[in-house]
Amino acid sequence: MSDGDNSPISARAAKQLFAELKAAPALVLAVSGGPDSVALMWLAARWRRSFTRGPELTVVTVDHGLRAEAAREAREVKRLAAKLGLAHRTLRWRGAKPTTGLPAAAREARYRLLVQAARSAGASHVLTAHTRDDQAETLLMRLLRGSGIAGLSAMARFSSRDGVVLARPLLDVPKSQLIATLKRAGIGFADDPTNRDASFTRPRLRALLPQLAAEGGDARTLVRLSVRLARANAAVEVLTDGAERFLRLRDRGQQPQPGVRSFEAAAFATLPEEVRLRLLLRAIDALGHEGPAELGKIETLLAALDQAVRDQNMAGASRARANGRAILKQTLAGALISLAGGRIHVAPAPARRRKGAQKGA
Repeated sequence: MSDGDNSPISARAAKQLFAELKAAPALVLAVSGGPDSVALMWLAARWRRSFTRGPELTVVTVDHGLRAEAAREAREVKRLAAKLGLAHRTLRWRGAKPTTGLPAAAREARYRLLVQAARSAGASHVLTAHTRDDQAETLLMRLLRGSGIAGLSAMARFSSRDGVVLARPLLDVPKSQLIATLKRAGIGFADDPTNRDASFTRPRLRALLPQLAAEGGDARTLVRLSVRLARANAAVEVLTDGAERFLRLRDRGQQPQPGVRSFEAAAFATLPEEVRLRLLLRAIDALGHEGPAELGKIETLLAALDQAVRDQNMAGASRARANGRAILKQTLAGALISLAGGRIHVAPAPARRRKGAQKGA
C-alpha cells in the first residue's frame, strides 16, 4: 500500500472524481452509514458546493430490516445529510426475507429501491460507494465461481439499470483513503458487523486479502487484472458483433421467422469458440423467458451442438436434412434451441405447465 492510500482526498481530487456528473439534473447518493458511503456523501456535498449551479443531491438510505441497528444508522445518516444541506430519504425492504442467498436478494432489493428513488427525484444517476477494495473482492468472488471474461471484468464505472445510470465514482479509490478523509473531517461512521461475518463469502475473501497482498496480489494488482480483462472482453464483443453481421450476410435471401434467431450451422462452426458462445448467449437471453443463461450451461449446449453437427456430417447432410427434422433439441433459460435442416434455431420455449394444473385445462 502506498503512502497516498492513507492520505485524505483533496478538494481538487474530489472534483475530478465527480467531474463527469456535473451536467446531470439530479443525483441520488446511496448511503448506508458505513465509511465508504458516508465519505461519498461528504465528498459529493463538498464538490456540489464548489459551483453555483449543478445537480440536486438526494441521499437515500435503504434499511433492509436485517439488523436492529439499521434504523439508528439511517437516522445518523439523515442527521449528517441535513448538516451538509442535503435532502434525505430512508427506504425499507419489506416482506419476507429468503433463508438462502440473502446477500444477493438484499442487493437486488437495494438497487430496485434506489432506482425507484431516482425516478421520484428526477435523478439520472444513482451513485454508489464501491471502492478499489470492493472491485478486488468482486474479482476474487467471480474467479472462484468460474466466471468468464465478461464476469472477471468486474464492476464498471458506469452501468445501467432500468433506465437509470449506476455510477461508481470511487472505484479507483482505496477504502483506507476514504477513512482517512473522514478522520480528517471529524466525521463518524457506522460499523456493520456483517462485513466481518464469516458465514458470508465476501467477508471470508476480504480476510484473505492481506495474505494475497503479501504474495504480490494486492487490491491494486487485482483491479489492474480486471481492467485488462475488461479490455479483452470489449474486443471479443466487437468480434461477436462482426460475427452476427457475417451470419446475417450468409442468410441473404432467407425468409426470417418471426421471433426466431437462426444461424447456418456450417458457417457458425467456422467461428472461434468464444464468439459462438456469445452468439448463443445473446440469442437465448433475447428470446428465453427464464434468463440470464449460465455460462457453464451455454458451454454444455455448444458442445452438444458441435457433436450433433459432426454426427450430421458423418451421416450425410441429405439424410440428416430429410423432412427438416431436428437432430438436436434442447431447452435452456426459457429458450428452445434446435439443429434442423443444417441450421441452428433459437426460439422461445413453450411455457411450462404449472404444478397442480388440471389435465386438459
